[in-house]
This record gives sequence, structure tokens and C-alpha cells, in this order.
Amino acid sequence: MNLLHKKYNDEIAGVLMKKLGIKNVMAVPKLVKIVVNVGLGEALKDKKVIEKVSQQLAVITGQKPQPRKATRAISTFKLRAGDVIGVRVTLRGTRMYDYFQRLTMVALPRVRDFRGVSNKAFDNTGNYTLGLSEQIIFPELEYGMIDKIRGFETTFVTTAKTNEHAKALLEALGMPFSKI
Repeated sequence: MNLLHKKYNDEIAGVLMKKLGIKNVMAVPKLVKIVVNVGLGEALKDKKVIEKVSQQLAVITGQKPQPRKATRAISTFKLRAGDVIGVRVTLRGTRMYDYFQRLTMVALPRVRDFRGVSNKAFDNTGNYTLGLSEQIIFPELEYGMIDKIRGFETTFVTTAKTNEHAKALLEALGMPFSKI
């Protein structure tokens, strides 16, 4: 069991129960999964891009990414249904907590002029999406693997019913929200 997961079970759940006024321990919000998604529009021209980004995402997350295919054709973008236009990784359990710790304690502090993550990226159902503009903030990636700076988004799926409960959970786990 990951240290963060153990800390959640031992300390954070009890603190959240008191802070949010929840009486049942099973109603305390928890992190269910983390989805890391990279959209690759440039993959239509160069098929090797998907392989390179898949390798990078596998190093960052510790799990092999799934290719994501276009569901419909859009002639303006020269896109056909079934073309691979991105990759995605869904993390659960120990890998999820490992990724969360590396993101909040190692990668985000390496962002230049970092003042915290936005408070406005909640979706009104307790989920939070964080967009990152560079994959090089993760120290696991070697510079030889990187051919181009690409961004990706990370979605934190929780059992929280409201944005306030989700924010309280993520703050307790260590997400550095901005003070503004």
C-alpha cells in the first residue's frame, strides 16, 4: 500500500469527516481513478508520433497507454473515423497514488513561476481536470526521448458530490491550489 493511500485511510478520512460534517465513514469522498490523456492531432500526418508519446506516457505513469480513435470523420481536418488521434492511461490503486504523489511533490514544483493550480477546473460533479503544457516537468523522462514539447491533461475522478467536497479531498491529499 502506498504511503499516501495509508495516510488517507489513517488520517485524512477522519479529518474530512469532521471538516465536511459527514457522519458515515463510507460517505467520505475518495479518489477513484486518475485519467491521463494526450490528444495528438499531428498523428494524422506522422504515425510515429503515437509510438513516441506512448513511450513517454508509459514512463510517466508506469502503465501502457491505450490508443484513442476518432469516432466520426471530419473532412476539414482530413480525419477519418477510426484514425488514432490520441492516447490515454487510466490509473487506479497503488499506481494512481504513486502518480498523484509524483505530480504534486516533484513535477508541479518544477514548473516555472508556479503559483498553484486553478480553483476553477471542477466539473460540478466532484471531478477535477488539470491541464499541463509540458511533459518535461517529470524527471523520469530522459531528454533523448522527447522530440517535441507536448501537453496533456490529467483528470482526477472522485466520489465527491460537490466541488467543495472534491476540493477539500484534493487539498488534504496535497494538491497545491492557488490562493487567488
